[in-house]
Amino acid sequence: MDEIERKKIIRLVKQEVVPAIGCTEPIAVALCVARATELLGKRPEKISLWLSANILKNAMGVGIPGTGMIGLPIAVALGALIGKSAYQLEVLKDSTPEAVEEGKRFIAEKRISIALKKDITEKLYIEVVCQAGDEKATAIIAGGHTNFVYEARNAEVILDKRTSSGAAEEEEEGISLSMRKVYDFAMTAPLDEIRFILDTARLNKAAAEQSFKGDYGHGLGKMLRGNYEHRIMGDSVFSHILSYTSGACDARMAGAMIPVMSNSGSGNQGISATLPVLVYAEENGKSEEELIRALMLSHLTVIYIKESLGRLSALCGCVVAATGSSCGITWLMGGTYEQITYAVQNMIANLTGMICDGAKPSCALKVTTGVSTAVLSAIMAMENRCVTSVEGIIDEDVDQSIRNLTKIGSQGMNETDRLVLDIMTSK
Repeated sequence: MDEIERKKIIRLVKQEVVPAIGCTEPIAVALCVARATELLGKRPEKISLWLSANILKNAMGVGIPGTGMIGLPIAVALGALIGKSAYQLEVLKDSTPEAVEEGKRFIAEKRISIALKKDITEKLYIEVVCQAGDEKATAIIAGGHTNFVYEARNAEVILDKRTSSGAAEEEEEGISLSMRKVYDFAMTAPLDEIRFILDTARLNKAAAEQSFKGDYGHGLGKMLRGNYEHRIMGDSVFSHILSYTSGACDARMAGAMIPVMSNSGSGNQGISATLPVLVYAEENGKSEEELIRALMLSHLTVIYIKESLGRLSALCGCVVAATGSSCGITWLMGGTYEQITYAVQNMIANLTGMICDGAKPSCALKVTTGVSTAVLSAIMAMENRCVTSVEGIIDEDVDQSIRNLTKIGSQGMNETDRLVLDIMTSK
């Protein structure tokens, strides 16, 4: 791999693996509101939003950090009152109890309007119009949680990238990933150039340990560290992987003011790609270099799969992220490239079709299902056991199997997506 391509991949990883506070869909909405407010130059009197169905789905049932509240209105209000777009997915980190109270008054005054944006194909779409008197400002995010494609103040258009397809930066730069390229990069990149991936371990482990001290969401992580761990599952590496991963998800989905390192626009994906690998490495005495390379293998695998799946889909992103961690764990077990591909095939054969029914506290259950299957798939791979191409959607070529998975998630499950949203909004 030449230096130019290596540096492109490093830029891609740094672009996709970033800190986030709170669920990234309502936080992206808050970011868009913050930017529109900044363009307006004053506190808005009215905020109107038009959102894609997938944004609505992922923002309805999740806690907003530092508020003790669920859903979009408080995220919108705080985005206008204290949000700073420069903070990106940490846009609400300056929130205070006083700001939350002010946000509640803003909501009570019925200054916020939220509607479904119809007749769009983009699954990640946020359009915000902030108004004060005769002045108004517009901001639109599309294609990525921080990807602004349009900005305007009154009649002045400041930014307009809507004519492009919203293609990701890595596609513009001509990066073409494959499973082999992901592996080669993770194994051969100079250590100092990829050491930054350790930040994922630091942030996401801290989030898990914070969750053990509180009572967040369904408390799955804390529960797994209690009597059940010792009586049923045993005090093992496996049970620790489950408790740490689900614990971090518990805190994040409940709206704890705790940053996590996200992957491809999802904190849960970042958690699932990081903590199983970290726990396995720490409890098996692996070196720092081994941890760095395993984390990079995991995170870049997730980025690769999400390239064709898309930011948001009807397919649960935890499945994709757990596939990354299965690769990392297999390598830490001493697995070859071939055995890593076995782990990927086993994951796709098992978890394809798990639906995404929005971001919410019970995501911790799906995360736990994903990472438990990641360990199982790694164990099978190390025994040279692999689901074969005569079974289901698995192809002999691992990259084709990945494309089969993402085709089902991005195309085949569109009607599932519509039905899920209809059920959620009809309750």
